Amino acid sequence: MIVDVVVGVIVAVVVVGALLLMSAARVVRQYERGLVFRLGRLRPGIKEPGFTLIVPAVDRMQKVNLQVVTLPVPAQEGITRDNVTVRVDAVVYFKVVHPADAIIRVEDYRFAVSQMAQTSLRSIIGKSELDDLLSNREKLNQGLELMIDSPAVEWGVTVDRVEIKDVSLPETMKRSMARQAEAQRDRRARVINADAELEASKKLAQAAEQMSETPSALQLRLLQTVASVATEKNSTLVLPFPVELLRFLETPHDGASAHNSGNGGNGGRTSTAQDTRGRPAPEVTLPPEAAVPEGPAPGAILPEDSEAAEAAADDLAAPAPEEEAPPRHRARP
Repeated sequence: MIVDVVVGVIVAVVVVGALLLMSAARVVRQYERGLVFRLGRLRPGIKEPGFTLIVPAVDRMQKVNLQVVTLPVPAQEGITRDNVTVRVDAVVYFKVVHPADAIIRVEDYRFAVSQMAQTSLRSIIGKSELDDLLSNREKLNQGLELMIDSPAVEWGVTVDRVEIKDVSLPETMKRSMARQAEAQRDRRARVINADAELEASKKLAQAAEQMSETPSALQLRLLQTVASVATEKNSTLVLPFPVELLRFLETPHDGASAHNSGNGGNGGRTSTAQDTRGRPAPEVTLPPEAAVPEGPAPGAILPEDSEAAEAAADDLAAPAPEEEAPPRHRARP
């Protein structure tokens, strides 16, 4: 009987001890630190990762995560310094470096960092211009990080990085910026085209000067141009013909006409003439139907016809003779 009582007591003690041990045992992960509060007072020292024990019903341990926290900042609407309404959102990367300060000095350090980030973002928008928000984000990120990190140091939190994610512009501003960018690209294209034309004109002037010294180079260039045009599938080929070659085919019209007038009416005869350089021109044989007939051409006005026409015109221009009025008889008294 006594043995049973002793065994029961031992079992009860073991069970109670096991329960107390289970309630006192704590496990701290590698990325966590533990703070022990005994009767509401913070115990000195921080519980390192691993297995640790606390006094049940007296101590309370709170774990603090030391990992980097990614906190998105909601989009904030504001007016820039150059009076443009924009919406900007960002993201904040921070971590806890002093667990005791993060628990004691601030109620909820996550919410505090989030509110501070939103306030700082609105302040940055009001102090910056639109061009800085679009092109100079590195400087704005540094300024925003400094504004958030200054009060967060007292909370045991350090800000690793702040990034502006997106800048939303009104539709009218987007269209204006698109027109401005298009105008700038058009201006650059025109300047590049003008520079190319200037350089090309200089090169062409040098080429013309070089070709003027050697005329054969011009002929070679002409042949190259004809060859390049002929390679294409064209139905018409334009071939420039030098004017100097036409001089060999010229015939003096004055000498030929004088010879023809001296031998008029001789159909089928051969006429010869000399050109301006004294060389005999090639003989030209005229067919019988091309011979000049003798006498006036059909429909020509003869001298007799012209004299008769002038006499008729003088008769028409002469005034008609006035008729004599009949004599009047006076009545005698």
